[in-house]
Amino acid sequence: MDYLSNKKGFLGVDNKFHTKQKVTVIPFGLEKTVSYGSGTKNGPKEIIKASHQVELYDEELNCEPYKKIGIKTLKPFKIDKNIKKALKKISIVIDKILNKKIFPITFGGEHSITPGCIGPFAKKYKKLCLLHFDAHADLRESYNGEKFSHASAIRRCLDYNNISVISFGIRNISQSEIHYLKKNYSRIKIFWAKDKDKWNLNKFKKMIKNKNVYLTFDVDGFDSSIMPATGTPEPGGLFWDETLNIIKIASKNSNIVGADINELSPIKGFNSYNFLVAKLAYKILSYKFLSKQV
Repeated sequence: MDYLSNKKGFLGVDNKFHTKQKVTVIPFGLEKTVSYGSGTKNGPKEIIKASHQVELYDEELNCEPYKKIGIKTLKPFKIDKNIKKALKKISIVIDKILNKKIFPITFGGEHSITPGCIGPFAKKYKKLCLLHFDAHADLRESYNGEKFSHASAIRRCLDYNNISVISFGIRNISQSEIHYLKKNYSRIKIFWAKDKDKWNLNKFKKMIKNKNVYLTFDVDGFDSSIMPATGTPEPGGLFWDETLNIIKIASKNSNIVGADINELSPIKGFNSYNFLVAKLAYKILSYKFLSKQV
């Protein structure tokens, strides 16, 4: 696999520092099925660029997490124009990473990347829980005639019988998705955004206790006031501290095996949104490897 230099990769750390690699960052700017705003193909490079401004010391964990983790970033590779071939490619890449016992985190691109990302995990684990942050349920069978649409991402993940889903922040769903949700209630749990004040996170803790978990984060899960740089922004969403609290609970009580972050559509001149996503990625990795120490 070809990697970027540490200086050009995620966090932009000094090449002189060496530690055992535990994480591979995969830039995968797939943009094939966007249905409103565009620009997700530029998400990965802007996340990496913004990450060079993220403070490496974490005051909560009282350390510089990257020194204990070891992170390398793959060089961007050609993405096939055919979406099924593109998803097969990312599956192959992630499978190779898993075979090296390294944690993969993929930067999209649109949310349609997730079924491709999760394929190797579905084969590796007898049961897998998908921890899903999003404004949308993404449970449509197809959208605009495309079954691999970003609006069908979670539905395609559920094509694997050993996968279940816990979604946070959902506040936009179609009637057909409600029908599918009711039919598959045992496999899908939604913490609706409208019920934030009533969320029982102790129940969530029990739901994911000792499970293998894959984390997928569509940035439109955030409230549109802090994350307008996405194709389908929605009001009434998640804010920073409550989001980190959920991820921390998952990190302490389950085995997070992989992750993706998607749907950033950078807005020229508004780098704060790119920075937010870069810091989110660093916090996910920091919690994954270090949260049980605090």
